[in-house]
Amino acid sequence: MTLRYPRPLRPGDRVGVTSPSSGVAEDLRGRLDLAVRDLEARGYEVVVGRCMDGSGHLSAPAAERAAELTGMLTDPTIRAVVPPWGGEMSIDLLPLLDFEAIGQAEPTWVVGYSDMSTLLTPLTLLTGVATVHGNNLMETPYRTPEGLTSWLDIVAAPQKEPFTQTPPGRYRAARWDDWVRNPRIRDLTLDAEGGWTRLDGDGDVDVEGRLIGGCIETIGPLTGSPYLDTSRFAGDEPLLVYVEACEDNAFIIGRHLHGLRLAGFFDRAAAVLVGRTHAPDSSTLTQHEAVLDALGPLGVPIVADVECGHVPPYLPLVNGARGRVVHTAARSEIVQTLD
Repeated sequence: MTLRYPRPLRPGDRVGVTSPSSGVAEDLRGRLDLAVRDLEARGYEVVVGRCMDGSGHLSAPAAERAAELTGMLTDPTIRAVVPPWGGEMSIDLLPLLDFEAIGQAEPTWVVGYSDMSTLLTPLTLLTGVATVHGNNLMETPYRTPEGLTSWLDIVAAPQKEPFTQTPPGRYRAARWDDWVRNPRIRDLTLDAEGGWTRLDGDGDVDVEGRLIGGCIETIGPLTGSPYLDTSRFAGDEPLLVYVEACEDNAFIIGRHLHGLRLAGFFDRAAAVLVGRTHAPDSSTLTQHEAVLDALGPLGVPIVADVECGHVPPYLPLVNGARGRVVHTAARSEIVQTLD
């Protein structure tokens, strides 16, 4: 498949904000307003959609959410779309999105993670347009730790110029900040030490391929559907497949990964990256063991505790980018090229 990258954002461009899944409750509007002001401070015009209601688990009926997202992705004046956060149920949008119209439109950056994986991964696999698995809007005001790159810098960077991200060696063991009481917080709490872990054995890892992946709990239900065909996407190229877990226990994560493997999701994988997680172990199975049990038969390097998921800091990955992963005793890094 031919990959297409949206052009870099420039001051004056418009950024659309919509909630394809869960909206924003009134007591969290202070955090949303801060994030919007940060985008405006970079010179962007922010367009906040109608589908933002946070009084329930969904921001609007499915047809309205799908129409608003499709509208933003086919509007030539909107150059990027970002949700406030993930949520609970964007899978109901998939049969309602006009993928043909989106694929024919000028490419637009789409950013997010968690439940947004349900949309990001199919968008890239079906249309060939690169998407960014990175911070949602509500996390955007956090200062980016040294060695990492924010999604805002990625979507504004020149194409074909590689950028390297190196893990800071620290992560957040505590859970979430209270944005109701402190909506203006900008410093990430990284209160624990830890780097990447190779699960499948010893030895250095140095492997290249196109990046694709997402949140296990949200792409797992797409197993076997036309929305998750990585083989057609890969063509003759190897893939670097990344997965990360939000909250399901190790048994459930293991089942999802087995299903994804049996359906061919990992068939073209040259390596698998696994995000660090706070999701619980099960009575006789850890999260790492669940990954190895399901994906060990692939016979490719499996690198865990990567910062690409729900545990801060946030390491954005571009679906469709050429990637190189290096993991040795001396260094760990991901190099991405929009090429």
